[in-house]
Amino acid sequence: MEMYKKLFWAVLQGFVLLPTIATRDSHVTNRKLVDVPQFERPIGNHTFHIGREAVLGCSVINLGKHKVGWLRAEDQTVLSLHERVVLGPRYSVSLDTPSTWQLRIRPLKAEDRGCYMCQINTQPSMKWQIGCIDVYVPPDIINEETSADVSAHEMDNITLICKATGHPPPKITWKREDHELMLLKKVGARDFYKVESYVGSSLPLWRVDRRQMGAFLCIASNDVPPAVSKRITLNVNFPPTVIVPNQLLGAPLGTDVVLECTVEAYPNTINYWLKNRGEMLLDGPKYIIYEERSSYKVVMKLTICQFVKSDIGTYNCVSTNSLGKGEGTLRLYEIKLYPSLQSAAEVNVGGLTEGAVKQKTAHSDSNKNNARTITVLFIINVIFVLN
Repeated sequence: MEMYKKLFWAVLQGFVLLPTIATRDSHVTNRKLVDVPQFERPIGNHTFHIGREAVLGCSVINLGKHKVGWLRAEDQTVLSLHERVVLGPRYSVSLDTPSTWQLRIRPLKAEDRGCYMCQINTQPSMKWQIGCIDVYVPPDIINEETSADVSAHEMDNITLICKATGHPPPKITWKREDHELMLLKKVGARDFYKVESYVGSSLPLWRVDRRQMGAFLCIASNDVPPAVSKRITLNVNFPPTVIVPNQLLGAPLGTDVVLECTVEAYPNTINYWLKNRGEMLLDGPKYIIYEERSSYKVVMKLTICQFVKSDIGTYNCVSTNSLGKGEGTLRLYEIKLYPSLQSAAEVNVGGLTEGAVKQKTAHSDSNKNNARTITVLFIINVIFVLN
């Protein structure tokens, strides 16, 4: 019985002392935690522009006699040990505050993109945390993979290509250099539709038309200035087409007469004038030859000075290039001026004078009036007979 009493008091004493022991162990544990180095906050992920300085901060409390090191996380390359830089002059380490170790990289390169580890040499295992850098790179056009100036025959199918590097990946936008609307056509369609711009690294031109000829700008942008562009010229080859606004021209003697043709062609044409399909006209005192060029259009002008009867005849504007030949025909005649009793000129047009036209019209009007008079008399006679 005495033995059971001793055992009871021993167990009771243990329960009484247990809170005291637990409190003492808790203080020891807390003290150990306070003495161990800890990261104060995450490094975080950051974005920087190429060529500038990147800064990553690693905040440590209770560092004590421990050391801080920076490593590249991908390949575990040591960049710094405490305040000593190990790898290259572009890297530096500074203590911004009593607890923040800053890794600086300057100038920043595209290959610096990635994650970096801040490490504390605690034992038995090291403590570490990771922060990442994203490096923004402005766009740059890859000339080797981008179209140069292009020449194609009308109705050919072609595609303009534009490739660019950059981070984030750049957007490619196409525009006309002259700020005109772009003419595009869907595959299999007959009609064009107009747009201010087209987005995509490839610009398809199906059954290309002369109206699409010109300079295009391939613009690469990714919100990292500056945007860049390349000029690509599209030439559409086709034989000459000659348009004559006025095929029949008349002029009084003694005046200067201007004959005009419009030529559409590419490549550039050789243009000249013929009279009566034989004589080639040359620039000089009698004839003034002038051309106005704009893109694939040429306006040919021939001025005949002091028009005389020998100038009456047929004139041809002829245009030729490596793909073919075209011509237009103009006929020049004399407009005769006559004095009139009404002091108005009578103009000879196609063999019928204006005066003759007026006389014919007056004669027609007189016949109509006579017909009306006869009709009225006939009606009166009928009424008289009936009465």
